[in-house]
Amino acid sequence: MSVAGAVVREDGRVLAIRRADNGTWEPPGGVLELAETPEAGVRREVLEETGIHVDVDNLTGVYKNVARGIVARVFRCEPSGGTEHVSDESTAVHWLTPEEVSERMSEVYAIRLLGR
Repeated sequence: MSVAGAVVREDGRVLAIRRADNGTWEPPGGVLELAETPEAGVRREVLEETGIHVDVDNLTGVYKNVARGIVARVFRCEPSGGTEHVSDESTAVHWLTPEEVSERMSEVYAIRLLGR
């Protein structure tokens, strides 16, 4: 199972990464470790990929990649500290407006952040 963070600032911008492996823009996230809870996993993944600490609010959706058989849980989060930085998994970290999310992300990822 994978998790992703829909991290939303007070000004409505959302946290996004450009993946190092394929160059696509996506919400930060990844696969859970064996004994990890989904909430702990999303906190870890967001921090590792972006440098941002988050407080997890609530589950906003469950999505399945049918082709790969992966189920992803998406959690709304609030930033609680840290400084943006790239990682081995990301080549860019930005706070995007909803319009920028729609422009840069494929619909399958944009819907996870925008709920449309």
